[in-house]
Amino acid sequence: MKASIDRENCISCGLCTEICPEVFRLGEDGPAEVHGEVTDELRQSASEARDNCPVSVISLDE
Repeated sequence: MKASIDRENCISCGLCTEICPEVFRLGEDGPAEVHGEVTDELRQSASEARDNCPVSVISLDE
């Protein structure tokens, strides 16, 4: 599974980094970025981060 973030519309709230820090982090320029792979073990927490993003900018693709 591959994660991506629409960084242009990210509001830098940091919720995704709290839920799944193995995959998401806040970039040096503010918006969140993907820095890790969504492994089988992280699938649930990555999905939770996507589902709880207040501006729905996280995508997960097989």
